[in-house]
Amino acid sequence: MKTAVWLYLFLFLAFFDLHAQYPILTPFALSLGAVPTFIGWMMGIYSLTHLPGNLIAGTQIDKHGSRRYIIFSLTAAGIVLLLQSQVVTPWQLLALRAISGFVLAFLSPACMTLLAQLSSDPITQGKYMSGHGVVHTLASVVSPAAGAFIVAGIGFSGTFQSLGILLIITGIMAYFTLPAVKTSAANSPPAPTEDSPNRRFFPISWRFFVLPLVVACAQGILFFELPLRGSGSASILSTGLLFSIISLGALGTLSMLFLNRYSPTLRLASGVLLMAFSFFLMAAAPQIPLWLILFILGTSKGIIFPALASMLVQLSQGVRLGRVFSIQSIATSLGSFVGPIAAGQIRMDVSPYFLAFIVLMLGLLLLPFPNKFKASTLSHPEAKHV
Repeated sequence: MKTAVWLYLFLFLAFFDLHAQYPILTPFALSLGAVPTFIGWMMGIYSLTHLPGNLIAGTQIDKHGSRRYIIFSLTAAGIVLLLQSQVVTPWQLLALRAISGFVLAFLSPACMTLLAQLSSDPITQGKYMSGHGVVHTLASVVSPAAGAFIVAGIGFSGTFQSLGILLIITGIMAYFTLPAVKTSAANSPPAPTEDSPNRRFFPISWRFFVLPLVVACAQGILFFELPLRGSGSASILSTGLLFSIISLGALGTLSMLFLNRYSPTLRLASGVLLMAFSFFLMAAAPQIPLWLILFILGTSKGIIFPALASMLVQLSQGVRLGRVFSIQSIATSLGSFVGPIAAGQIRMDVSPYFLAFIVLMLGLLLLPFPNKFKASTLSHPEAKHV
């Protein structure tokens, strides 16, 4: 439990730092002379360079454990932000975003793997994953608005310097507090004997990674489109508040810990359907207050991400979690890469929010619903008291 508390603290600081940039990056790029199409590529390149990092992270985390990669990711990302505070051209910003995407590719699979290995009980694992979501959401509630306020006070350069120093300090703290837990395949439970050799190498069907891809694509569209609603410091502040509203919605459903006792697959499908509905409303019903739709969208995120993590842990049966969460991160990176670029190309002709709706519905249709993965947690002894 002590390890989980420290890890939640570092995750909070890291997520605060990263989410504070959401309302800042697009106006900063515009101030450097970038056009919307270039901004789409700038946001997409961050996710594209995640891919080699995710591929490296999968096998290395299983071999060496999570600790060194958490420390490296936090510290290197802080250094990149310090450099980012000095850029003067859009191409310099693009290059640093590419580097940042690579070094941060190790953080999510390393943290998720370490959390999953703190317990072998499915319900406890679900609670750890929900705790990860709660920490993530708490940070994202305050950080977008905080980032906008900081920019208003000390400008873009000072903001990036402050965020960079915070990440470096977090990396140093992780060095002195996180245990060196090895997560090699040798310590993992054996794969079922009826599995094929490919299943022994990677214990989950690739079809289950369609949803993290489409959800990330939809979020990438939102992160690209929402800050383009206006210009100036007032617009930056309002965008930061809107991102915080999304996080408040997510916090509401993440706080409903009883949801962990239900089938992860059904929770995942319900959350994606709710998210798709939210994007449809943004595209087709502009008369509905935007803050209300974004709050509903946030509640869907609070359902999706703990359910997705719990489903992957259950499907893998604890085998090669580094690879599992790395492939999830790769799917997320691909979606985050495609989303902003597609939005930048079509936004003059079609609402990017409608594209997000179509992508989410297609992903939902491809989600497998195997009978063998019905709510196993409902048969758990603790579940009888519900």
